[in-house]
Amino acid sequence: MPGVLVAIASIARPPSRHEAWLLLAIVIAALIASGIAPKDRLTWFMEVVWVIAALPLVVLAWRRFPLTRLLCWLLAAHALVLIYGGAYTYSETPLGFWLRDTLGLMRNPWDRVGHFMQGFVPAILARELLLRLTPLQRGGWLVYLVLAAALSFSALFELIEWWAALFYGAQADAFLATQGDVWDTQWDMFLCLCGAALSLLVWSRMHDRQLGLQ
Repeated sequence: MPGVLVAIASIARPPSRHEAWLLLAIVIAALIASGIAPKDRLTWFMEVVWVIAALPLVVLAWRRFPLTRLLCWLLAAHALVLIYGGAYTYSETPLGFWLRDTLGLMRNPWDRVGHFMQGFVPAILARELLLRLTPLQRGGWLVYLVLAAALSFSALFELIEWWAALFYGAQADAFLATQGDVWDTQWDMFLCLCGAALSLLVWSRMHDRQLGLQ
């Protein structure tokens, strides 16, 4: 079985060197630009800390564990959603206001976009790690564990929001972005679950090809 895991890890198709550097440059440039004059410095840091922590991990592990091309693009897209929300705060993003007006919504929905992405992207990350680092095969258990991983991460994030509210009080309001919705926590986790399920439906076949499983 270890030989099979090594084979999967070696077959996985990463982006080209130029493509990987391009994605890295875009994310770093967006991160720097967002940090120059964010609307709320504390909120900015709490939103982008995930990007700041993940970038060195991906870069340091790249030689022995390069990620698939699909996952790299998804991670970059997720990072940009977080960075954009951090720069303006989720409840005041211009693109969120445009979505609100275009779709006739009652609130800025950018936090909904963020929580949808919280499932849509980590689902493929969890799938890749499970298929490359464990004996788990494709099938029902893989789907279940990927969905469970995404939902558990969403629950952890909601706990972090709760702890932030307890620690920072009113200063954490922009980070919470509830906008008066008493069901905000439940919506966040539900959208994360929807994002994870949709991601598996949309990307699993392409992901299998890039993992050398087809």
